[in-house]
Amino acid sequence: LVSIGNICRSPIAEAVFRKLVTDEKLEHKWRTDSAAVSDWNVGRFPDSRALGCLRHHGIETAHKARQITKEDFQTFDHILCMDESNLRDLNRKSNQVKDCKAKIELLGTYDPQNQLIIEDPYYGSEKDFETVYEQCLRCCKAFLEKYH
Repeated sequence: LVSIGNICRSPIAEAVFRKLVTDEKLEHKWRTDSAAVSDWNVGRFPDSRALGCLRHHGIETAHKARQITKEDFQTFDHILCMDESNLRDLNRKSNQVKDCKAKIELLGTYDPQNQLIIEDPYYGSEKDFETVYEQCLRCCKAFLEKYH
């Protein structure tokens, strides 16, 4: 799961997906991670509002931001991102990787409410983080149903 900085949307999506997989007892079938297209926040914990939102829903994460690597394109089956900018960056990066096996697409493609883009809540309020959480939950559930 990929966003620009890996401190808001993608760690929320990662934590939500990991909880869904754990609740369904499918941990042995899925390797879940999140990353950034940029290197701005490498090593930092998620935004405190993202952590608060997850905690409010009973989800914990110890994720630290990292940048996507060449190996990610070669080892992951799916790389899901949050917006068109992420999608363009990922497609450009994947073209430079030999043996890219990852299917790269928008996480919002799986939204039953057809909200294709998961907007960055960084400059918003707690309500915006809640919106991201709700979108990620819908999308991750639908994605898991399709590929389980």
